[in-house]
Amino acid sequence: MQFTLITALALASVAVAVPTGGPTTPTPIPASQCNTGPVQCCNSTQDAKSPGLATIFALLGLNVGDITGLVGATCSPISVIGLPGNSCSAQPVCCTNNTFNGIVALGCTPVNLNL
Repeated sequence: MQFTLITALALASVAVAVPTGGPTTPTPIPASQCNTGPVQCCNSTQDAKSPGLATIFALLGLNVGDITGLVGATCSPISVIGLPGNSCSAQPVCCTNNTFNGIVALGCTPVNLNL
């Protein structure tokens, strides 16, 4: 009986210790499906729930709980895809809220420029 109890506890502790994978990046959409404005090219993106973003949100007067998706930093629009000079070497995204002049863009989804 003690052996089965010890085995059950050991298996339970292994199951709890297995990593669950954490947050995942949203699946990229084609640029043609971005209906919230021009596709943005952001120098970096992070999940909206990342701990380091709480300070930035507080400075902007935003409620962290209301923000979903990715948050882009230092973003600029890509006006016409395919023309010379309109490429993005960082992260192309489609964002629902870019009212901070490109410093921070909220509610972003990755965009696949090759589709």
